Amino acid sequence: MNADTSAAVHDTPLLRQAARAGAFHRLHHEGVLILPNAWDVASARLVEEAGAAAVATTSAGVSWSLGVADGGHLDGERALEVTARIVGAVDVPVTADIETGYGDSLEQLAATIRAVLAAGAVGVNIEDAAGTGLRDQADQVERIAAVRAAADVAGSALFINARTDVYLLGLGDPADRLRAAVRRAEAYVAAGADGVFVPGVVDSSTIGQLAAAAPAPLNVMVAPGAPSVAELAELGVRRVSVGMAIAQAVHALTRRAATELLTVGTYDALRGGLGYTELNQTFHAASATKRSLTGEALERVAIQDR
Repeated sequence: MNADTSAAVHDTPLLRQAARAGAFHRLHHEGVLILPNAWDVASARLVEEAGAAAVATTSAGVSWSLGVADGGHLDGERALEVTARIVGAVDVPVTADIETGYGDSLEQLAATIRAVLAAGAVGVNIEDAAGTGLRDQADQVERIAAVRAAADVAGSALFINARTDVYLLGLGDPADRLRAAVRRAEAYVAAGADGVFVPGVVDSSTIGQLAAAAPAPLNVMVAPGAPSVAELAELGVRRVSVGMAIAQAVHALTRRAATELLTVGTYDALRGGLGYTELNQTFHAASATKRSLTGEALERVAIQDR
């Protein structure tokens, strides 16, 4: 067996996925993991090219790109097809936003996790929102334990980022939200979560308290007006994401440019766009190997859905 053959034997999709899972876990303990969320292959490749150590999907962005409203309206099969394509297009770990898990029963949730792993992702975000409120804490604990069990059965070190929407939905007495978020975070980590995601918090004092009390790496979602990444690092945050914000900015530009063209008849909104050659080279760089890996992942997702 020559060196090239030996390397090929030791470079299978499953081994690459396991290596990416290990790397993704380490990224939560080596400084701050910064995730500019992506929603399709193009955005994922550009995020990777910009220097991101990992790619996170945004359920809202993925849903909108497929012409569906966010908030549980997109089915898991279509969402994870996008995830599989992204995994096949980048060289960095990919974590998937699976909303509440694409299914009410624990069996459906386990099937979702098998499909996530078949797509090649190494992490998930799973949220506790239920309509305009939160899922019962004990129920959500059971669901996170089911996610952990499904990943363990598959032999995967899937990174489970447990999201609580206590702040995002503005629930309960503001004075009690910190305790409520921490209580849920502790329960979720005890059930098998690897990280805690608390979107909707932007003030430094609350973020610092959450980071100090969180039993696992804390993820916050940022937007204009939030503390800088350097400030968040000082507060103890280990993961920073932007959710749907980049997709929102892209869609705002699309509407602004279209409106200008159709009403005023000018094109100023189009200034500053990336050059044709630059963009073409970005996607030309995707090798035949990556295209093959995408096909393999999509086939595995299809098998899981049968």
